[in-house]
Amino acid sequence: MANKSINPHSIKNRFHKQERLCSKKRIEVLFKNGRALNRYPVKLIHLGTDVALKFPAQALFVVPKKNFKHAHDRNQLKRRMREVYRLNKNELYLKLKDQKCLLAFIYFSKKKEDYAAIEKSIKSQLQELVTEGKA
Repeated sequence: MANKSINPHSIKNRFHKQERLCSKKRIEVLFKNGRALNRYPVKLIHLGTDVALKFPAQALFVVPKKNFKHAHDRNQLKRRMREVYRLNKNELYLKLKDQKCLLAFIYFSKKKEDYAAIEKSIKSQLQELVTEGKA
């Protein structure tokens, strides 16, 4: 099942559990060896991997407690980042095909930005990954 190729017409705009980066070991490796792309207000850390994954990428979304004390603020920003990623991941998946990568989106602004600013940032980062094939 992990070796199935991705059909562009079968990609749904969903964010499955298998697409979430939860493994502590993989997260450690990502932060230790990953490369960063900064686009205000979101930083993307990415790393190609040989691990057998069901989907071409696993993503993690982080909003630091240091910058946002209230959980509802952190959750709102993470929801916005997840939504942008969910709607724009298809092109990345088509480009990756049999490659696998780990992604971490880190919100580094000290103020809450609107959805449009987050969308612009994440879309440009994903576009750079697709065009340069850095993942």
